[in-house]
Amino acid sequence: MNTSDLFNLKGKTAIVTGGANGIGKATALILAKHGANISIGDFNLEDAKTTAKEIEALGVKAIAVACNVLKDSDLVNLVETTVKKLGGIHILINNAGGGGGGRENPFKVSVDDIKRDYELNVFSGWRLCQLVVPHMKKEGYGSIVFTTSMSSINKSPNMSGYGGSKAAVNHTVANLAHDFGPEVRINAVGPGATRTAALETVLTPEIEKKMLAHTPIKRLGTADDIAGAMLYFASPISEWVSGQTIFVNGGGEQTLD
Repeated sequence: MNTSDLFNLKGKTAIVTGGANGIGKATALILAKHGANISIGDFNLEDAKTTAKEIEALGVKAIAVACNVLKDSDLVNLVETTVKKLGGIHILINNAGGGGGGRENPFKVSVDDIKRDYELNVFSGWRLCQLVVPHMKKEGYGSIVFTTSMSSINKSPNMSGYGGSKAAVNHTVANLAHDFGPEVRINAVGPGATRTAALETVLTPEIEKKMLAHTPIKRLGTADDIAGAMLYFASPISEWVSGQTIFVNGGGEQTLD
């Protein structure tokens, strides 16, 4: 393969859920900088529209689609709108998610709370895979990337639902690789502690110092750090990589222990 083609995404279309802000936005921007047209599916439509305008300024096409990943009709609409307006789907970044990680005292939360973790982090992404893979196979190119988490391999209190759902993402990806190949690859990126708006609300110098005690690369991650791994999986350079989870964490664990 010509080295200039390794990260070339010209002519490709990517859906990025949760793409209006944070890691999703950074991923949408880096894919666009390498030539991809972008469909942003986000609960926050106004922010998604703002990000889409930033992407269009890079010389590619971009659309913003209101999407609550807990609503199947929104997932179907996201895929149908993307195909209609951008002509196809080659890349899916299953980034939207969430849950009650760190607050899941098993004696205070309900089964519905835990179920919601799985609906956000596993079921919605699985459903989007089901919707987009036929389009990818038709195009002869497909790459799906889930956002997982260090909590999928760490063991901590009050994390059973969120951590369990992210662990399920890792294993779901490993199994779906067998269902989707050879045209479609599927992988996951697990961020360590990353400087997002949510983290900044609780971060202090003391907390940061503790978090970096077991981190060889002595800084917290940025959204761009995570987006770089997303680009790797989305691009032709990783054409023989599927079913894998890579952790982008500075080489360590940013725990407070």
